Amino acid sequence: MASKAGAEEGERLLDDDAGVEKSATLTPRVLEDKVTWSNLPHKKQLLLLALCRLSTPLSNACLLPYLYYLVKSIVSDPDHPSAPQRISRLTGLLVAAYPIGQMLTSMLWGRVSDTYGRKPAILIGLTISVIANLAFGFSRSIGTLLFWRVLAGMANGILGVMRTMTAEIVKDRRYQTRAFLAPPLIFNSGRVAALAIGGCLADPVDNIPWLFGKSGLFNVHRYPEGVAWTIKFPYALPALFNGTVLLLCLTLAALWLRESLPTKEKDWDLGIAIGKSISKFVARKLLRKTSSGYSPVQIEEGEVLIADVPMAQASTSGASTPTTFSPRPKRPAFRDIWTPRLLKTLVAFGMLPLHNATFLHLFPVFLSMPAVSNDHPTVLRFIGGLGLASPTVGLYLATFGICGILLQLFLYPRIQGRIGTVGVLRVANSIFPLTYVFAPYLSLLAANRTTKWLAMAAILLSQVMARTMAIPSTVILLTEAAPRRSVLGTVHGAGNTLSALASATGPVIGGILLARGIDIGAVGLVWWTWMLTVALLALAWSFVLKSTDAEKRTEVELESN
Repeated sequence: MASKAGAEEGERLLDDDAGVEKSATLTPRVLEDKVTWSNLPHKKQLLLLALCRLSTPLSNACLLPYLYYLVKSIVSDPDHPSAPQRISRLTGLLVAAYPIGQMLTSMLWGRVSDTYGRKPAILIGLTISVIANLAFGFSRSIGTLLFWRVLAGMANGILGVMRTMTAEIVKDRRYQTRAFLAPPLIFNSGRVAALAIGGCLADPVDNIPWLFGKSGLFNVHRYPEGVAWTIKFPYALPALFNGTVLLLCLTLAALWLRESLPTKEKDWDLGIAIGKSISKFVARKLLRKTSSGYSPVQIEEGEVLIADVPMAQASTSGASTPTTFSPRPKRPAFRDIWTPRLLKTLVAFGMLPLHNATFLHLFPVFLSMPAVSNDHPTVLRFIGGLGLASPTVGLYLATFGICGILLQLFLYPRIQGRIGTVGVLRVANSIFPLTYVFAPYLSLLAANRTTKWLAMAAILLSQVMARTMAIPSTVILLTEAAPRRSVLGTVHGAGNTLSALASATGPVIGGILLARGIDIGAVGLVWWTWMLTVALLALAWSFVLKSTDAEKRTEVELESN
């Protein structure tokens, strides 16, 4: 009991909101000097939380490879000369509908999670996401597609809650860089799978004829055109896959994800109780593990008992010294949260998706657009896409998504350790403009079988590298800018709201400008007037931000002494 009480006191000393002076003599030296993936605390909880993050790429990225063809299958007279412009505008609306839903609910999810807990918010959001994904696949009108996209976005307003939970699970700042990289790694893995699966499972009668075609294994009734329901709903199969995976993630979270809100983390949880029973049953019946007759004290991953602290640090006289703690301060008023530093960070946080979301929407559409023979192109005036099929688009984007995962694993931590979080953001923001300048010229290479693939690889690799460095950097900076740990849910809710607004605005403007560019014979209009301008402004704004890495190093040194 004494050890447990000592451990609780040690944790209170480390809490950012405790309002007491941190004592170097009482702070246990619990972590190795070198931060690695192997000694990252609470890996199981971070993995469960990262799996919950799959709701975003499955809901949002899976449709990108086939979005152009989905809209084309719904609009009237798809072969009309003006159809590409109409399709471009509608794809922009469908992409924007998702972040609009996020924007409407992100702050609400944040405040709800600050009051009632992180886990309930995540479970409710995942449940709605399952329903919205399934319904989207069986919708055959623009209106219903927009409705389910908005609802899916509202459900995924929990993204800020998940980021808050990451900060609460791993409290030590030395580990927060890698902790904030863990969910994006699963996110990017899910995005890779979603892009590949979305492209390959769309229109399965044509893309997977050996399963769904005239002689396919699943065409048990031998309909002359293929499996009947896939003909009526050609884009339902990716949605069914999404819903199944999200239902599995929801089940895992309900049974094993622990609450992290300090005021709720000790509450009894029915899901955790059921999960423990299942774990014991599996260990006893399936893995044939037997009990030794003793009940060892369980220590959560990352926790350290006070017994690990040298006695000389506990007391210099050989006797325990009573320590008094000041009461925990109240949560600051809502208006006091928005410090100048936080507001500056929020601007940077919102500028990134303003151009990045536009790229993620436009690039698959650009690759899917019909190739055009430009007989007399100029530097600024040329049109057309690359005419790639949806499976090709999905697999190609997924391949470079794997590059993003490798970059996050091996490149980002090293660069961040050398030049700091703000430095990494500045490097990333300097790459984006170059990508947007050269991307539209791919249409001039549509007829060249070899060069176009190499050029596409260069464009995608540079953009993936830039966003791989920029996204975790902005999340870390936003977490550090929060004035109190107790308002992290609100801060990340605000960040998610701003990010969703930018993610909705960018694709809408991008779709309009792409259509306008096609009209005037300049497909690069959207790249050079919108995305390039925003990227340059984001680069300039990154120099307004101040690095906190020196402060973090000082704090680490104090805690290690």
